[in-house]
Amino acid sequence: MAKIYVLHENPEWTDHLFKRLDELGLPYEDWLLSEGTVDLTAEPPEGVFYNRISASSHTRGNRYSPELTNAVLAWLEYHGRTVINGSRALQLEVSKVSQYLELEKHGVKTPNTVAAVGKDQILEAAKRFEGKSFITKHNRAGKGLGVQLFDSIEALEAYVGSEAFEAPVDGVTLLQDYIKSPDASITRCEFVGGEFVYAVRVDTSEGFELCPADACSIEDLFCPAGEQEEAEAPKFRIIRDFHHPILENYKEVLANNGINVAGIEFIQDEDGTFYTYDINTNTNYNSDAEAEAGQYGMLELAKFLGRELEAAGKEEVGNHR
Repeated sequence: MAKIYVLHENPEWTDHLFKRLDELGLPYEDWLLSEGTVDLTAEPPEGVFYNRISASSHTRGNRYSPELTNAVLAWLEYHGRTVINGSRALQLEVSKVSQYLELEKHGVKTPNTVAAVGKDQILEAAKRFEGKSFITKHNRAGKGLGVQLFDSIEALEAYVGSEAFEAPVDGVTLLQDYIKSPDASITRCEFVGGEFVYAVRVDTSEGFELCPADACSIEDLFCPAGEQEEAEAPKFRIIRDFHHPILENYKEVLANNGINVAGIEFIQDEDGTFYTYDINTNTNYNSDAEAEAGQYGMLELAKFLGRELEAAGKEEVGNHR
């Protein structure tokens, strides 16, 4: 029987999805890709294959999960299987450089960014930001890992020359204009099946590591997901009836890159200008925010996967007639 296959490297991020698939009575299989093999002489099983490999897999000890997944996706696509968030989605997931260029191609403004490899080149690139605040980040990261704010080149020099310097897993450091939000927030727009589901406001006042998953790793000291202190405003809040022309640009970016499921993040500066800085194809949802708004991303995702499984089944029947 054809199934939904969920390709991932972190069981903590699939639990909610599996509960929704169970709720809808949909057949599925957990396909863990922390390690494995791909037999190129074999045919894949029938079904729908949903890729949710994360750019931050290396932070959980799964350094080569994206590379293994790339091989699996190439195999699946060669055999014409239905793949949700396929090879191109993975390519964008692990490269913010690719994300920014793709966003700009479709009329979406991104922060001024320079990519550098090597400590000397990082310092050389910083000269382009002289006289203003800037941030560094990793080209392949996830959760805002590696983000550092600098007000001067001297501060960057001290950081790069210290033991605290965090080398990116792919060697590529990004230097980028610091965009100041007047209310210390960013907005994350969630899409399922290429369609807009909701936007969530995220409070960034406590730091940059902003994984919305309830099961966000406990080692991530500044990750605000999960339990929150009382009396303070929630860090994640769904914006009711969010509308903006940029959503059409986002939908175009996703459609042109074969991305079905994603969270796209933007920040608005003091002049009201929108800057988009992240496409997360391994998107997660915050249960507290969803319960308060009565909107559920994983439920929408499970329904979408069910529709895709039904469509794939009809196509398979048609091919055998």
